[in-house]
Formats: sequence, C-alpha cells, structure tokens
Amino acid sequence: MAAAPSLEAIHAHSEARGGVWRGGVARPEQLAPDGDWDTWLLLAGRGFGKSRTGAEWVLEQALAMPGSRGALVAPTASDCRDIMVEGESGIMACALPGLAQYEPSKRRITLANGSILTCYSADEPDRLRGPQHHYGWLDELASWRHLQHAWDMLQMGMRLGEHPRICITTTPRPLPLIKELLKDDRTAVVRGSTYANLANLAPSFRRAVISRYEGTTLGRQELDAEVLEDLPGALVARAHIDGARVRPEDVPELISIVVGLDPAGTSRGDETGLVVTGWGVDKHHYVLADASRRRSPDETARAAYALLEQHDAVKVVVEDNGGKDWIESVLTRVWRDLHGDDAGPAPIRRVNAAQGKKLRAQPVAMLYEQGRVHHVGAFPELEDQLTTWIPEEDPNSPDRIDALVHAVTHHMKRDRASAALVSPHRAAQQRRTPAVHPVLAARQAATQRRTGAPR
Repeated sequence: MAAAPSLEAIHAHSEARGGVWRGGVARPEQLAPDGDWDTWLLLAGRGFGKSRTGAEWVLEQALAMPGSRGALVAPTASDCRDIMVEGESGIMACALPGLAQYEPSKRRITLANGSILTCYSADEPDRLRGPQHHYGWLDELASWRHLQHAWDMLQMGMRLGEHPRICITTTPRPLPLIKELLKDDRTAVVRGSTYANLANLAPSFRRAVISRYEGTTLGRQELDAEVLEDLPGALVARAHIDGARVRPEDVPELISIVVGLDPAGTSRGDETGLVVTGWGVDKHHYVLADASRRRSPDETARAAYALLEQHDAVKVVVEDNGGKDWIESVLTRVWRDLHGDDAGPAPIRRVNAAQGKKLRAQPVAMLYEQGRVHHVGAFPELEDQLTTWIPEEDPNSPDRIDALVHAVTHHMKRDRASAALVSPHRAAQQRRTPAVHPVLAARQAATQRRTGAPR
C-alpha cells in the first residue's frame, strides 16, 4: 500500500478532487442538492453514474469531517465490496492513492484523516443495530430483500454529528418505503435516466440493452427511472405482493418445498428460471428464493440441486416441453455426478405444459389476489416480471414467472393428506417406516461412502 499522504495532501486532494468532479466531470444532477435535507434520493436508470455519484459524495463527507463514521449499505456483502468499494466507479477508484485503506476482513475503509466507512449488507439488517454514523451511502435500495427492517436499523444509528445525512442511489421501484420517501419534505429527490450518460456507455450496452427494452414497461423503469404503479392487465398487482409479504420468522411449518425450474430457450439466451416455493400447513404458498439467471445446462442442474439441499426441498419441478427435453438428461447426469450411480433416481417431476402460458399462470394470479402467496422478503426481479407482464400483450411469459408457476401449481395439485408424506425430513421424525426419498437416499449413500459404514 502507498504511504499515507500528509494532512496538506489530504486537503489539496479534497479541493482538487472536488474541483474536478464538480467543475468538469459531474453532471449537475450528480451533485448533492442545495438546501436543508436529511435524505438525498437519487432515482436513476441503469448506467446513469449512480455509483460514481455515491462514492464521490461519501468521500466528500469523510474528508470534510475528520474522524467521522460513515455507513456503506448494499443489497449483499459482495455488492458492497464489488461495486461500492472496489468497483470501477467505487470509493477506492475515486480516492487519492494512499488516502484510503480497505480492510475486507474488518469490512471497513479507513481514511488518512481518521474517518472510517463501514460496509454492511442489507441481507443482515441486525448488523446495523448498534453502530452509530454521521452519514450513509445506500446503494440500490429497491433491491434490498429486507428493506424495511434494514432501513429501520440504519435510522436508529444515524445519530452522530449536528446533521446526519443519507445518500440513496437506486433504480426506482414502487415500493412502500420509496413512496414514503418521495412524500417526505425532508427528502431531496433527483431523477436521472440512462440516456443522460449514454456517451460514456459501451456501444454493446446500447445495442443489447437499450434496443431491447427501450419503450417497454421494464425500460421505463430501468432506463427512464420512472416509478411505475400497477399496470392494467398485468398478471399480479404489486399491492397484492406487498400486502402478503412476510418475514422469515413469520413463515409457518412448511409441509412441502420444491424448486421450480424453467429452462432457458436456446435461441435468445434467456434466463433460466429457478424459484423455490413452500406449501404451508395453512394451505398458503411461500416464495423462499429466486435464483434465476443465465446459466449453461450443467450450471442450471447444479444450481437446482444446490437449492434443493439448501432449502430441504423434495423435488425439482421442471418443464420439459417446447424442445427442452434435454434438461432431464442433464439433471439425471449431474445427479449421478454429485451422488454416485447408486443414489437412486434424480428427484425430478416433469411438467408437460399443454396449456398456454396465460392459462397456466391465471390460477396462480388468483392465489395472489386472495392473499395466499407470500413472498418471504423481497425478490425485485421476479416481482417486476409479475407486475409488468401483460398476458394479453405478450404471450411469452418471462422465465422467472414460469418457474414460479411450475412450483406453485405442483403444490396446488396435492391435497393435504398426500403432501404430508412428501418430505423425507418430516417423515424421519415420525414413528413408522416411510419410503426413503431420493434426496435422503443420496445423502445416506454419500455418508456411507465417506465413512465406510455398512448399508
């Protein structure tokens, strides 16, 4: 690490950096608003320059208040590290060499003037319980899974100095907290679109992203930074999702858990849908995880089985029609790779979706309307698809929705008596000799191979 600069160098850097940023690099909407505000809410599209804006602002606060304490909060710990701290437009890239020392093990950046910036993950809200701060930079607030809890814990710690302030940089979503901030007269709201920074974005981004989403509902949100309300004709109303959302500790006993898998088509490079849902003793459905993204077939199978293990799920429910028959052979091969040839059949349930996607999704949409589908935390990308897909306008439902529909429909078809015998984890606790489920059999076989114990 470079030698720490002198106080004179710090002051010189602060003035020079601020001068360059404010005088020649920053656009007007990237500069902190004038006036007396508590929260600066920057709602901006993808590629606007939100990260650079937040990094410059939090460095400015740290340099102006020697010995101060700042909070850096991102959706996950890796997001905080990879984007806010070490990203191309992150704090370390904006700071003078030697000015800031990043200690990953301590989750903090220490500046030469004694100021400390501590990294937090919104996935762990209780880590914000206790620490005190003068200021905070919150990135992609709309993607926080435990949004309200993390926000409340942070607010309790904003109690140092004469006027604690928060800078929020996020792509907008019509979430209750964002709506509250927009109405608060102590919030300075700044909006910006992707197009404002178009000259600095890669041509491939313009071709692949803007050309595909420009003019669409998702584009209005992700590019134009509009806070969209419920759309007439959308599959699910956002109010139904928000009204039934629960915390992990509020989930009842789950009778059955499955992983819904919708393989990506091979022509457009679509996402592979991977959504985990559980069916509770209250006969309600609980969305536990959304791990959808672009994957190769082998990666898809391994991710599905990782979710199976993580959530104690009993089956992977997968669509096999539409030219996607390859997925069963891949799932079977990877299952044997992971658990051996004697592990038994792969825990797969094939769904041959003869009905159109609109007809398959409608019963699930009705469950949302009845308040019988609960999101355990927030799943922004899935929720965006549910609230922006209009079946009458686009017959091709997104892959996350398809995976969700496969999983929820699987539980809809089971009555309480049959579902009670599904989970090998519950059966093992009962005083009888149940059939051994393939997942449990595979784990037992792996343990026997490792320990050499007799079968």
